Amino acid sequence: MQVFNANITDTVISFFKDYSSYDKTSLNTILAKICGIQLFFETQNEIDILFNTIQSTALVISEPDRAEYGDFQTNEILSDRICSFIKKEEFTPEIIIEPTCGKGVFIISSLKFFTGIKSIYGIEIYKPYIWETKFAVLDFFLNNEGVNVPKINIIHKNIFDFDFKQLSQQYENERVLVLGNPPWVTNSKLSTLESNNLPPKSNFKYHSGIDAITGKGNFDIGEYIAVKLLNSFSEHTGFFALLVKNSVVKNILLEQQKRQLKISNIMQFDINAKQEFNASVNACLFLCSIGEKREYSVKEFDFYTKYFFKEYGWFGNKFVADIELYKSTFQLEGMFPVEWRQGVKHDSSKIMELKLIGENLVNNKGEVVDIEDDLVYGFLKSSDLKGDTISSPRRYTIITQKKTGQDTGYIKSLYPKTFKYLFGNIEHFNNRKSSIYNGKPSFSIFGIGDYSFKPYKVAISGLYKITKFSLVMPYNDKPLMLDDTCYFVGFDSLIEAQITHYLLNTDICQNFIRSISFDDAKRKVTKELLMRINLKEIIKETKLDELSAAIKGIDESDWRIYIAKYSAVNKESQLSLFERNA
Repeated sequence: MQVFNANITDTVISFFKDYSSYDKTSLNTILAKICGIQLFFETQNEIDILFNTIQSTALVISEPDRAEYGDFQTNEILSDRICSFIKKEEFTPEIIIEPTCGKGVFIISSLKFFTGIKSIYGIEIYKPYIWETKFAVLDFFLNNEGVNVPKINIIHKNIFDFDFKQLSQQYENERVLVLGNPPWVTNSKLSTLESNNLPPKSNFKYHSGIDAITGKGNFDIGEYIAVKLLNSFSEHTGFFALLVKNSVVKNILLEQQKRQLKISNIMQFDINAKQEFNASVNACLFLCSIGEKREYSVKEFDFYTKYFFKEYGWFGNKFVADIELYKSTFQLEGMFPVEWRQGVKHDSSKIMELKLIGENLVNNKGEVVDIEDDLVYGFLKSSDLKGDTISSPRRYTIITQKKTGQDTGYIKSLYPKTFKYLFGNIEHFNNRKSSIYNGKPSFSIFGIGDYSFKPYKVAISGLYKITKFSLVMPYNDKPLMLDDTCYFVGFDSLIEAQITHYLLNTDICQNFIRSISFDDAKRKVTKELLMRINLKEIIKETKLDELSAAIKGIDESDWRIYIAKYSAVNKESQLSLFERNA
């Protein structure tokens, strides 16, 4: 049966039927003694609705799907395992705090496993879950007489407005356990859903304006909640146990050198989110001690087997994905001698991307496109960068500019058919959402410059776990272009491209990349990561006979020229160039 759109058991219904004549004050007093909940009913009207409902025929209401809001309710088996694990750490909490408590599963598990609890606080914005939690807690105590009854506050409030600092001060001398499952959704996702359950606008991660524009201002709501709680309670004696996306743990560690939170014994236990929540996301139990000391790395385990995977975090002043592997390759930490570039960004694939079907170019709307050949280039995406050498494309794109911001007026006079096609689809360009196109010439693209037109490229996908580099050759006497999910360096010399391609695929370089890249990142490979590769050190580890076996026709003079050009790097000037163009 459901009351207030919340599930209620027969045990709880029978209990309330025995108290149908009680008023709000009397009934709340009785409930506080039985199950610890303070102010079970806020109004007499709530009591009247309850009694009217339970006297009627059983009411069943389908529960709305709240997964789009990042609402993945924890099952009882999982919450029990988590509380059991904390108990084995010989930690006995006095205060339990569950942010976004949902249906109260963690509160019930806490009552099962911890006998010395004084107070419990559950905060939840969705009112039906408030009732379901209250009913579940009452049901627990009705079926478990004689157990400890702490004071329990189930609070209907937006988590972002809740004053955890006040709670922290109130219980500064008690052992605190913060546990739960905050939403697995980003602030931008909630904005698109027109949700009111958003944190106040603030420079949460201290990003500059340009970073916010390019997406770095987007953050995980679970991360915001976790950091808010850590800021409030990291001086206490206690434990944190939150189910979050893996990226949240990584980001908390990334910020740890700035925030200097008192967190230690930091562990990440990876869970099967598909099995537990039917969610396609990398998630884990984030567990740490608070109030003791400051640590800067996390040990990663499998939740089910406790198998140790690796330790990641800060090693000196570098943030790395595998500390042990990094120790064996750290000499490659440095600055790449040339600048890595991202491919072309156009945000209009229906118009700008073409396929050759027979003798006709066809766009992604299925239309035959009759345009001049001059601005049409072979086009590679991340999914194309699987081979060792790539010399032909599966698709094509229109390159409207030689450099970012170039006036595109020339297209009308020099390439009238291309202009007619582009202008005929002007609404697709005008509807592009990114603000980078504001005030720019018609049909503008980004990620374009002299480097794009280099005939030979060494390229890598930013999206895949495999970190193999591909050698990209020209096609039909034109350079192949790459999209903005790819990174590349361009060369005028084939032999230089071949040598660079070989060096980047050596075991030592691949191990270094694995030591600093995260498999569960949205982009495993980034420009910042690639710029950290010290090519000079790889050159020192490489012998001419190895190159000769791998690259046909190379001789000693080629190798000497390459060493002279790519070993002599002015780090300061290269760094400033990188920062200017990042």
